[in-house]
Amino acid sequence: MAEAPKEKTTAVKSTETVKRVPRLIKAMLMEAHDGKAQGKPVVYCFLGNNCDEIVRAMGMAPVWPENWAGFCAAVHLAEGFLKKANAEGFSDKLCTYATCGLGFDIMRRELGEAPPDAPFGGLPEPDAMIGIGLSMCDARHKWFQAVQRYADVPLHTMGLLVPPYDIDPKEVEGYYIDYMVEELKGLVEFLERIAGRKMDWDELSHLIDISDETNDIWYEAYQLRKAVPSPMPTQDAMSAFVPGWCLLGTQQALDFCRDLYDEVKYRVKNKIGVIPDEKYRLVWGMGIPPWFFLQLFNFFESLGAVFAIEGIYRPFEPVEIPAGVSHPLERLAWRLYKRGTYRHDKARKRTGDADIEYLIELIDEYKIDAVVMHRAFSCRTVHTGQLHQLAVLKKYRNLPSLILESDMVDVSSFSEEDVKSRIETFIEIVDAHKRSKGN
Repeated sequence: MAEAPKEKTTAVKSTETVKRVPRLIKAMLMEAHDGKAQGKPVVYCFLGNNCDEIVRAMGMAPVWPENWAGFCAAVHLAEGFLKKANAEGFSDKLCTYATCGLGFDIMRRELGEAPPDAPFGGLPEPDAMIGIGLSMCDARHKWFQAVQRYADVPLHTMGLLVPPYDIDPKEVEGYYIDYMVEELKGLVEFLERIAGRKMDWDELSHLIDISDETNDIWYEAYQLRKAVPSPMPTQDAMSAFVPGWCLLGTQQALDFCRDLYDEVKYRVKNKIGVIPDEKYRLVWGMGIPPWFFLQLFNFFESLGAVFAIEGIYRPFEPVEIPAGVSHPLERLAWRLYKRGTYRHDKARKRTGDADIEYLIELIDEYKIDAVVMHRAFSCRTVHTGQLHQLAVLKKYRNLPSLILESDMVDVSSFSEEDVKSRIETFIEIVDAHKRSKGN
């Protein structure tokens, strides 16, 4: 039977830098609200869709309904929005990021203002929306179309994609780059019509420089997490991704990642671990976490297990753009392509899956003892294939694995007692496996 978590569910963080994230989220939303009041266009965006710097260079304010829905879940204020969307005819089997956001949009339309219990005043009403097809999931293609029932604003949908693993990316890169540049040009033209002015290409190039520097120092901070004991756990990373992904191209994100790097480096140098006695090092394999119960990471820690690294919500590997590429849209296209195909060669030659290749790297480089995944029932795209991934992974790295099941936003399928019982049993298996290897 589903049950609400019984105690405080916000995870205890280890790094001081990450504890600033809630304030950054609040400031980000307040800035969007204030900008809206002063006539600055607000744009609904999806995470990781390559539009961040473009929107900001146009003098617009990007907001992130996915991130906001996760925050609603974290503070246990999502249920009312979910029920409102369900009552409007949206199935409870749909992405709960989407139904949480839609429930809010419906209430805002009915009330003429944001519902009084919406965290940080809710999301400002958008002046435009950027959807994305052919990338990640169907919700990213259809969600904002549904929003148009409750907010009469224009929507532009892009199709940014990379080739499948069985194709040599070098053989098709010319076609893909040309295609993505055209898609990005279409986005710029759309935003120019909304803003009533032309793109400042120098400003866009400058913001891309900031984004790249931010990502690279964030990446270097996470390389430091290979240290034993672990200096920074996954629950911290689940917060750190917000400035890293939602504030791309801003000084706030760059400063945050610099501070995070310095703090993690200090903790490594002084051997400051997440817990006093680190017995087991885990990887959060894939899967969006249950934002309403991030305390599960601390429960693992109470059993001597630390999540040293994760395969989701992370910085990208630094990539090299071909010499001579200078136009900002070409830079964005090449950056996306290089990141998206970073492990294609390895995948094609071995496992057939870049995500599995990444997990193998994490297991080896971060000295991992076991793999944990989470299957969020309402997110089909990210979580489909987890059993297959673990089966393939086991051929190359024979480690214990666990799949927890609930959702990322909807608490109705969650049982704290069941989750804790499964974790306790799993840690016993991890301990036995580690002892059998003589560790």
